[in-house]
Amino acid sequence: MKNIKKVIALLILAVVAFSCEKDNLDALGNWDLIAAVIEQPANETSIVLNEAKPNETVTFSWLPAKSTAGYAITYSVVFDTLGSAGFDTPIMEIPSSNGGKDLSVSLSFEKINEFLSYSGYSVNDLATISWAVKAKSLDKVAYAQNKISFKRFPTELIPTKLYVSGSATENNNVLSNAIEMQRLKNSSGTFSNIHEVYTSLTAGNTYKFYSEKSLPSHQYGGSNNKLVKSGSPITVKESGQYRISVNLDDNSYTLLKIDRWSVVGDPINGGWGGDEPLTYQGGGIWKASIMLTNPGNFVFRANGNWDYLLKKVTGSTNKVIMESQAAAQGASFQDINSTGIGNYFVTLNLSATGYTYTIEIDNTAPATIVTPNELYLLANGVSIQKFTKSGDTFSSPNFIPLQSSVNYTFNSQENGFGTSYSINGQLGVSSSPDGDKVTGFNLLNANNTAIKVASDRGLRLSIDFSQARVNWTYYNFKLFHWQVYDNRDEYTMTYQHPNKYTTTRTINANYEMKFISPWDFDIGSSTPNTMTGSLVNGSGGSNLKPVTTTGSYKVTITLNDTYQAGTYEYISQ
Repeated sequence: MKNIKKVIALLILAVVAFSCEKDNLDALGNWDLIAAVIEQPANETSIVLNEAKPNETVTFSWLPAKSTAGYAITYSVVFDTLGSAGFDTPIMEIPSSNGGKDLSVSLSFEKINEFLSYSGYSVNDLATISWAVKAKSLDKVAYAQNKISFKRFPTELIPTKLYVSGSATENNNVLSNAIEMQRLKNSSGTFSNIHEVYTSLTAGNTYKFYSEKSLPSHQYGGSNNKLVKSGSPITVKESGQYRISVNLDDNSYTLLKIDRWSVVGDPINGGWGGDEPLTYQGGGIWKASIMLTNPGNFVFRANGNWDYLLKKVTGSTNKVIMESQAAAQGASFQDINSTGIGNYFVTLNLSATGYTYTIEIDNTAPATIVTPNELYLLANGVSIQKFTKSGDTFSSPNFIPLQSSVNYTFNSQENGFGTSYSINGQLGVSSSPDGDKVTGFNLLNANNTAIKVASDRGLRLSIDFSQARVNWTYYNFKLFHWQVYDNRDEYTMTYQHPNKYTTTRTINANYEMKFISPWDFDIGSSTPNTMTGSLVNGSGGSNLKPVTTTGSYKVTITLNDTYQAGTYEYISQ
């Protein structure tokens, strides 16, 4: 009896297995899916979308498709540009109701106008596109398609939100993580069509603006500050942090490069003549630990330029607004007040969540280091620089040519037998290394760990023992090359040790040139018409005009340690 039961069980399993195998074979292709038959609209129908009746609808209907195996079928309506080879990447796809089982889809004039706008079709124009009924059953798809024309509303749609995304941005070109822009208000306090964002961009890559964090969406590209709907992506010329502004009223965009945000005012060393830079953290946020030495008022300043000041919105707890934009946004402002003394984290948040600042005590700040009487910089144990003392700060007016291959240390004695001082990290590390003027700081430590520089650079150093910080600055130079100055070329030069900058470029005959780091250094020559000669910063230097034959030239400048003078050389390649 037991054996009979086992045989029966095996036969049942065999039948089930055969049946499942047959079903799987059917599902994989041993059957056909016959496309639906379109009922309406008829092929090549033309419809004028009436802006005065946005809720009026167009109905797309069809007779059912057929699965020869009797499998369930779902439907959607897809739209694509005329002449598309298929509907794999449609402009839009709308499933029918009842889980895709209904045999019709109705779309309002407003919805149709919207997706045509997403696709870049112009207002008040006749757009001819392809549409299809997409029938799907298991892994099979069948299309029934027609042509149709719509005349768009005469008024263009303007999105109320904008996002930035692309390979040049901080979101790694993932649209679902697109960076939201801040929509600004107008003087009456209502929202305008101006959007802006503070973010980081990478040279050589691209970005676009989107009205949604998914497709379909309005998309804007362009070039030369002109916004183009459904245009080509915008290419970034120089890496760094930027304020990107978009005006959808006049279809323009502008970029302001942010070399640094700084705290300026009563609480910091130097007061209103000082400058305490913040470090970019990503996501539109700048932050730094700053020694606040006095109570009083301060502002945030961009690029050391008094035209770009962030101040507190009057009546708010911690909101800030650009002083130059306040009137246009109907806002009043005041300086920011601080009462604390000591090391504080100052954070400036310029993300789309709202422009704010915070001041929080820094409990991680290092213990005070006793200020020595003298301070020297040693390279591989040999003194190369004596710093000038003023209070608790040692500094040098010159740019010290440092090399990444050398070990440096600070010491209170020239022979290196005094107290040694080191830093955290490396000198010269910046999130915007290609800026015109690059600044930063490192924390100072009382130990003899070797100090390294990130790359060969001429650095101007200031060592502040009251804040246990080493502040540093370096400059990047450009060769300005022009026939008409406003149409000039700005060629970035490469630093070479010691205090040299070079570039190889096509130089046009009889073009004028200067060596610029906008705008702290404006270097010309007292011998401007020769292929080699002397350089001088400021009004004493004339525009150079040494090249009489167009061609490729290697251009090199060698500067003295204050960057106020030097020599130049043009070599034909």
